[in-house]
Amino acid sequence: MAHTNDSKIYIAGHRGMVGSAIMRRLTSYGYDNLVMRTRQELDLLNQQAVFNFLQVEKPSFIFLAAAKVGGILANDTYRGQFIYENLTIQANIIHGAYLAGVKRLCFLGSSCIYPWDCPQPIREEYLLTGPLEQTNEPYATAKIAGIKLCESYNRQYGCHFFSIMPTNLYGPKDNYDLAASHVLPALIRKAHEAKQSGSQKLLVWGSGQPRREFLYVDDLADASVFLMLKGIEEGIYNIGTGTDITIRELAQTVMDVVGFHGMIVFDNSKPDGTPRKLLDVSKMKQLGWQASTPLRKGIELAYADYCASLN
Repeated sequence: MAHTNDSKIYIAGHRGMVGSAIMRRLTSYGYDNLVMRTRQELDLLNQQAVFNFLQVEKPSFIFLAAAKVGGILANDTYRGQFIYENLTIQANIIHGAYLAGVKRLCFLGSSCIYPWDCPQPIREEYLLTGPLEQTNEPYATAKIAGIKLCESYNRQYGCHFFSIMPTNLYGPKDNYDLAASHVLPALIRKAHEAKQSGSQKLLVWGSGQPRREFLYVDDLADASVFLMLKGIEEGIYNIGTGTDITIRELAQTVMDVVGFHGMIVFDNSKPDGTPRKLLDVSKMKQLGWQASTPLRKGIELAYADYCASLN
């Protein structure tokens, strides 16, 4: 793809946390021919509608960031919905892209595609070397199918579709609904509400011992556009910071940023999940990219966004 600023780029899921960050990044690079459709304008679960849309628009590049996402509880509760909707959306867009002659596409996966007891840090080639984590297995299975769709279309049809695997993301437009959110936005909301109510306690799921890696969403967007500009045509790329912290340390940092001075209480009846999940990001480093937003700075930005969303 010639990298001209009038290249037509379709962002599927442009209203979500990831899609909107990719949109911000592209705009900052001067790309102004961006194609977006809201859910009301284009139902990505409707195969014919997606095929027709791509046939008419014929973008030169697609960022496939549309997905049904949620935390442990949502993943475990809506198992059928998570696997069906994700399989359908990605199959419609990837096959539709091939039919419309779209040569390049970036598929957004997730680090939960890797086996639950992976050696750490997790390398791209560990995919499919062991069983998945039970609670989000349907979602992970759908994402793995997306990666394999990209690989298979490259081999059979000569497409240039590649996949990126971000670690735990956070930032503007995150989901702060406690029934469906991930750990970091949940902690931001809980700490804020504890501070507002004058509570002395912050309740945190699990033991606080698991280690996790967190990536500010604008860094992910930067990596995605970097790979597009690099002309990457295939493969899987882990996107993360290469460093992790315990959930206890995370909770303390969030409390610090929010200005809540109570104590942390761990709810051991709740699951810890995997003991550690850290991505090996050496593949991206070799290409010349690394994350630039320090965790504390990112949490400050995310907290400001959360406070703005309350007004």
